[in-house]
Amino acid sequence: MITLRKAEERGKASFGWLKSRHSFSFGSYYDPAHMGFSALRVINDDWVAPGAGFDTHGHRDMEIITLVLQGAIVHKDSAGNEKVLPAGEFQLMSAGSGVYHSEFNASQSEHLRFLQIWIMPDRQGGAPGYQQKHFAEKTGLTLIASADGRDGSLVLKQQAQLLRLSLNTNDQLNYPMAGRKCFLQLISGELKVADQIVRPGDGLMISAESALLLHAAKPSEALLFNLP
Repeated sequence: MITLRKAEERGKASFGWLKSRHSFSFGSYYDPAHMGFSALRVINDDWVAPGAGFDTHGHRDMEIITLVLQGAIVHKDSAGNEKVLPAGEFQLMSAGSGVYHSEFNASQSEHLRFLQIWIMPDRQGGAPGYQQKHFAEKTGLTLIASADGRDGSLVLKQQAQLLRLSLNTNDQLNYPMAGRKCFLQLISGELKVADQIVRPGDGLMISAESALLLHAAKPSEALLFNLP
């Protein structure tokens, strides 16, 4: 089963300094048909005005992944981490038993755009953790996060994987599902998956499939979540 979640159907939020599109229910946007997918709870596409950002606030028992698409984030947290996250790098903050953090646009003149992703952990509590890494760009799939940290990936407290997909025009990739669920979020380009045409901002919810055949109609970049 493959279900398309079109970009324009996502929830919306606008606060002047922040404009956001929500793939799943978040904040004031509530849709009982879109409360998450397997362990994937949040994908927010956020645009933040110059110099603005999220004041100090708390999280617990959540794996929070950030990918900056444009600009850079200044990150500070109660565990003592003070980092700058530039475009193209991945950040994974394990909230564990509780952590406070703030995130601001590093630029006073340019907008910041990033994807904020929440994955529910398979165990609660524990000390908060912070990981940040740049992964070399390559065609095909790159493992970004996994439960065992293999191949240099970030360590995720869930039996799930996050992969970055990069395809050139007319590339095809066959991804085995092996009884798992997958969610695909297209960042740029255009993909054909079965009878679905996937455009930037679209998401695909995939279950009960033996494999996923991806065909790039244009140079394409996406995030692929392999989920329990």
